[in-house]
Amino acid sequence: MTPARPIALSCGEPAGIGPEITVRSWDVLRGDCPFFWIGDPDHLPPGTTFSQISSPDEALEVCATALPVLVMPFEGPSTPGHPQAQHASGVIRSIEMGVKLVQDGQASALCTAPIHKKALIDGADFSYPGHTEFLAALAGVDRVVMMLASEKLRVVPATIHIPLSQVAVQLTPALLRETLQITVQGLRAQFGISHPRIAVAGLNPHAGEGGAMGEEELTWINGLLADLQCNSFDLTGPHPADTLFHAAARQCYDAAICMYHDQALIPIKTLDFDRGVNVTLGLPFIRTSPDHGTACDIAGQNLANPTSLIEALKMAQRMAARS
Repeated sequence: MTPARPIALSCGEPAGIGPEITVRSWDVLRGDCPFFWIGDPDHLPPGTTFSQISSPDEALEVCATALPVLVMPFEGPSTPGHPQAQHASGVIRSIEMGVKLVQDGQASALCTAPIHKKALIDGADFSYPGHTEFLAALAGVDRVVMMLASEKLRVVPATIHIPLSQVAVQLTPALLRETLQITVQGLRAQFGISHPRIAVAGLNPHAGEGGAMGEEELTWINGLLADLQCNSFDLTGPHPADTLFHAAARQCYDAAICMYHDQALIPIKTLDFDRGVNVTLGLPFIRTSPDHGTACDIAGQNLANPTSLIEALKMAQRMAARS
C-alpha cells in the first residue's frame, strides 16, 4: 500500500555517494515509492532528470517521471570525494527540514542519506555522535534505539558509539530495560509484529559461563530479563553471542538485543551487507537510513551500490502504511 504522503529524503554529505545513489534509487522506484530529495540540485550528478517542487504533495504528481527536489541552496559547489566545511550548515538544515515536514504531517517518513561527521564538526561545531542522537534532540525525546534491519535479521545495540572500554560502565539495568521496552514497542507499532520475540545476547564471552568469564549476567542481567518475562515480554537469554546468529537460531526470534555496537553490526553486515537498513525506534515519526557511510573514496565514479538506500525507502514506505 502506497502512503498518501511522500517520504522525505535528506541530502546527507554532498561530496559523498548520497546524490548518486539518490538518483539511482529514484530510477528503480519512481512512482512505486514516492519520495522527494531535500538539497541543492547543483550537487546531483550531471544530466539528472529532476523536478523542483515547492511542497511535498507535489512529489506525488511528478515522481514517476522526475526526481522531486525540494530545493535548499548550499554555499558553493560540491566536488565528489572532497567534503567541505562550508556545506555543513546546509546538511544540517536538510535534516531539520525533513524532521519538520514529517512532524507537520506533510511527509510520511524521513529517510536520511549518510553524513560526514568531521565536515559537520569543522563547519558547524556539530556536537552529536551521529544522526541518531541528533534526531532524538530535534524530536525532543530523551532515549531512542538504533535498529539495523533486513529480511534476514534485526539487531539492536544497547550501547552504540562509545569505546569498548566503556560498555560495561554505561550498560546499566535502566538502559537495557529501556532498550528492550522501546524495541518491543517499535516492533509492534512500526513492524506489525503483535507479539515480538526477543533474544538477548550476553555481555561476556559464553554469556559469562556461570561467572567464569564475567559476572554481569549473574549479578543483574538474568534478573532483569526474568522481571520483564513476568510482565509479558517474550524474552530469552542472555545467550552466548557466538551462537545467536546462525540460521536455526535466527528462526527463534524477531529481533536480537546486543550489548555493544560491533556485537550487533558484524552479524547483520556479514549476512546482508547491501540490504541492511538503519531504523530509529522511539522517535515520534518514522526514520530509516542506509546502513553505510558517505564512501567519499568512490563518490562520483558511478561505483556506489544504491541497494541499501532503496531498501531504506521501501522499509519506510511499509512502516508508514502500518501507521
